[in-house]
Amino acid sequence: MSEQAASDQATPGQANEARPNARKVREGTVVSDKMDKTAVVETVDRVRHRRYAKTVQRNKKLHVHDEENTLNVGDRVRVQETRPLSKNKRWRLVEVLERAK
Repeated sequence: MSEQAASDQATPGQANEARPNARKVREGTVVSDKMDKTAVVETVDRVRHRRYAKTVQRNKKLHVHDEENTLNVGDRVRVQETRPLSKNKRWRLVEVLERAK
């Protein structure tokens, strides 16, 4: 194998490289932390309206797995798509970007 082909192969630590499709990553704000090991994160998606070309904000609430129950309302977080963990949970916490004040 050539040197470049060997360096292009995924290493065991990089699970996303071996996947045929990359998992979605979103940033949002925690709006609820009342559940055990689960938080609700609201993400804002800004898209252009097809006809009127105006920027429109679309909000989506995601149920996120928080193993240590460390999230509080108002925290800015980064979440990643994962396998279904429960009826509504399909996202997991990657990192806390900013703690609520």
